[in-house]
Amino acid sequence: MLRLRNSIVAHLLSSAASPVYPLHRLVSAAAHPLSPNPSFVVEDYLVATCGLTQAQALKASTKLSHLKSPTKPDAVLAFLAGLGLSGADVAALVARDPRFLCTGVDKILAYNVAGLRALGLSPSEVARLVPLATHKFRCRSIVSKLHYYLPLFGSAENLLRVLKYSHYLLDGDLDRMVKPNVAFLRECGIDAVGISKLCLTAPRILGTKPAHIRAMAALAEAIGVPCGSGMFRQALKAVAFSSQEKIAVRVECLKNTFGWSHAEVGVAVCKFPMLLKMSKDNLQSKSEFLLSEAELEPAYIAHRPSMLGLSLEGRLRPRYYIVKYLKENGLVKCNRDYYSALMFSEKAFVDKFICPHKEAAPYLAEDYAAACRGEIPTRHEPRTDYESW
Repeated sequence: MLRLRNSIVAHLLSSAASPVYPLHRLVSAAAHPLSPNPSFVVEDYLVATCGLTQAQALKASTKLSHLKSPTKPDAVLAFLAGLGLSGADVAALVARDPRFLCTGVDKILAYNVAGLRALGLSPSEVARLVPLATHKFRCRSIVSKLHYYLPLFGSAENLLRVLKYSHYLLDGDLDRMVKPNVAFLRECGIDAVGISKLCLTAPRILGTKPAHIRAMAALAEAIGVPCGSGMFRQALKAVAFSSQEKIAVRVECLKNTFGWSHAEVGVAVCKFPMLLKMSKDNLQSKSEFLLSEAELEPAYIAHRPSMLGLSLEGRLRPRYYIVKYLKENGLVKCNRDYYSALMFSEKAFVDKFICPHKEAAPYLAEDYAAACRGEIPTRHEPRTDYESW
């Protein structure tokens, strides 16, 4: 009997790629579960039927010790397979939330699916939502929460994208936390698109207490970015869940690393707030290159801090070498600004700085590609007009 049941459930799970079953068929499947097995062992069931590893099953079984029969889990697995979840999706879901196997199919799961379909979610979108929501999908409140979030984020696709990084949205209290926070962020000039982007990088922000988010806004203004400005969302993201003390430590780090005055730190942070999130090692390596090798002035960097968000190996160093070589060989004007060269897209940079010099420097493109890979550029034959880097 155990082998027969496992075979049936495995077949249901393997059918996940087929079109989603109609809701009445899902409810019907849940209403006629397979017969219980008197020798049912939770841990064995999790491995053989749900696809968990032995270690995962051992951990998950402690939350399912009350189960004496596969009746409910079989119904849940059949339901999930009918929604279109793959065996891997189901295994990951059960590993994260073992109690999902005990959820009432008709009273909760089918109810939620019907509610979400009524909100306009497609069957495939519902199937994608289940692994993202995990334990929240076994609560009826998920329907009312998505009724609020869908208009906020504009589409199910946007919402699913946010939920991929921010499951906190489904945990937060809508009336006491989320709605007041959204209203406050809008007062600060952040629209729905900005709010969704903020949730991707600071996922807990909507679910925090309103007093906390107001404190974050005050801290963002304290670093020189006024509420309502275009950079306010970036500033809010940079200081989210940080204290005044931690921000002060980061400011001192920037002073010491780049030789900036307090005013120069203020200029840099106001223009590029994410400086406050960058690691000390990252800043140090870029400082050593820009100040020592590229010989830039600290004030020059402070007024163009976005360059610090670029890759040292992938952009800062290779483009510096190209501009330096072209200047030294009279192929571009000596006053050509390094920062402007950094800001070009890759295609635009190649079109402007590499392609026009194919005759004068035929190996420039090859050496630039090597430099972008972190290699030392090499020449294929001696040239009098091409100096070694």
